[in-house]
Amino acid sequence: MPAFDNLLIVVAVAFAAPLLLGFFPGVKLPSVVLEIIAGIVIGPAVLGIVHLDEAISVIALLGLAFLLFLAGLEIEFDKLRGQVLRVTLMAFVVSFAIAVAAALLLKATGLIETPLLIAIILCATSLGVLIPVLKDAGEISSTFGQLIVAAGTIADFGAVILLSIFFSGEGGVGSTLLLIGSLVLLALVVFIAVKSAERSSLLRMDLVRLQDTTAQIRVRGAVVLLVGFAAIANSLGLESILGAFMAGAILSLLDKDEAMTHPEFRRKLEAIGFGIFIPVFFVSSGINYDLDALLSSASNVLMVPIFLVALIAARGLPALLYRRFLDARHTMIAGLMQATSLPFIVAAVAIGEDLDLVDPAEGAALIGAGLLSVLLFPVIGLGLLKGGDGKPQQPEEDSDVLMAM
Repeated sequence: MPAFDNLLIVVAVAFAAPLLLGFFPGVKLPSVVLEIIAGIVIGPAVLGIVHLDEAISVIALLGLAFLLFLAGLEIEFDKLRGQVLRVTLMAFVVSFAIAVAAALLLKATGLIETPLLIAIILCATSLGVLIPVLKDAGEISSTFGQLIVAAGTIADFGAVILLSIFFSGEGGVGSTLLLIGSLVLLALVVFIAVKSAERSSLLRMDLVRLQDTTAQIRVRGAVVLLVGFAAIANSLGLESILGAFMAGAILSLLDKDEAMTHPEFRRKLEAIGFGIFIPVFFVSSGINYDLDALLSSASNVLMVPIFLVALIAARGLPALLYRRFLDARHTMIAGLMQATSLPFIVAAVAIGEDLDLVDPAEGAALIGAGLLSVLLFPVIGLGLLKGGDGKPQQPEEDSDVLMAM
């Protein structure tokens, strides 16, 4: 029977991290940063009081699945249209091109071994970190906020798809694309089936009756969707994170009202994910962090700022395409904010290490760069927003017209 000693320390750290930050509201530090750092401290790299065991590993795996599931749930498909979609899609294409160039340069210098994987890692954005920042700044509905949210959504989705295409599946790229297509087709079938079932007044009444009882029927249905797609993706030889992400995207399409029929539904899912599983994933990532490999040589330590600069180049420079809609200051802020990335880096590094494509020092440096991006970029961006008039330059059309074009 699995022991709970190590898990107790992990969940205590997961509880203490946001609680400690709560005593210092002026410190704009995402709790995920403190959770990973605390994991490093209690893990083998520093104090050595906690080691990953079966109980922690299982909950951390569910945490990773929930993280990608909630990322998919954050996709606002209604906003991915018109000029916003076109310009952010083009920005992602440019971002990937820059990332590939940067990764090839790093490969030429001998710092990395798998440039394509590193390029994909450099393309992601931590949308979950940015949305609260944009909401606090009152920018979530502005053209500036819409561009960042759309860009982050496409970056998250694109990075997961690219990772699945090139580093998932037992066959080549063609067979992997076929498998992903099969998963997408299944997702479409599930979506149509659920939408058809929702037309049943008897089913709707039953869902409403059971949604806030001990049955928590909508939450259970969401968990079935999450685990089901993760399991199917895994059985197809794809990464389970793709299935989890797709499950969240399906639910986002099914739950467009977000409040009309079940106002607490998403809050319940976030409570499960961020209250139980996801913090264990981040603390365990810190426990598994190979600090010794990073500190074993000066060149390894130097990789952290190098990866950080590469992240700024890959995600920040494409924001110049937003100059048509934003002034120079907000364009710079957008570039900084969409260069914020950590959860996908942690997940992709874990996959890369499992496939022996990323060595411990390289993985530690990538996560270190991600930690710095989450620590610095949102805070700097928010400071620049507050330092100015706080109003982005609007295009000639208002933002709703912009999306419709």
